[in-house]
Amino acid sequence: MKDPKLRKIFLVDDDPFSLTLYEQLLIGLGYTQVVTINSGTECLNQLSQAPEIIFLDHNMGDMNGLTTLQKIKRFNPDIYVVLVSGQEDMGVTVDALKYGAFDYIIKGNNESSRIQDVLKRIEAIQELLNNSKPTGWKKILSLI
Repeated sequence: MKDPKLRKIFLVDDDPFSLTLYEQLLIGLGYTQVVTINSGTECLNQLSQAPEIIFLDHNMGDMNGLTTLQKIKRFNPDIYVVLVSGQEDMGVTVDALKYGAFDYIIKGNNESSRIQDVLKRIEAIQELLNNSKPTGWKKILSLI
């Protein structure tokens, strides 16, 4: 099983302070493949690097987080995308989850501990998926 600390993580935010803060948090937690990106467009252009997790700001100048999220999910629906935003609008939260976001974190509400919690939940899900025995369709597909 892959070491969780080796997962490629994109941090996408047009605010350099937030990018630095989140990058330092992840490096402090032992993550070694952290890529900082300052726009939605640049994030989409770098998806070929195969990130497994993307922390995505909602309010960016070139493209908002919901639009970027939808395009990420069309590229690869298996990427864990977490919207991180100052928006407390419940409609944005609902739309983010509807479009496939794994979670929605509001900036300023102890986001460091929320980011750690999200990473733990992703690891728990990945462990369950890796340890589940193939059944039915998984067995058939593995034979192809």
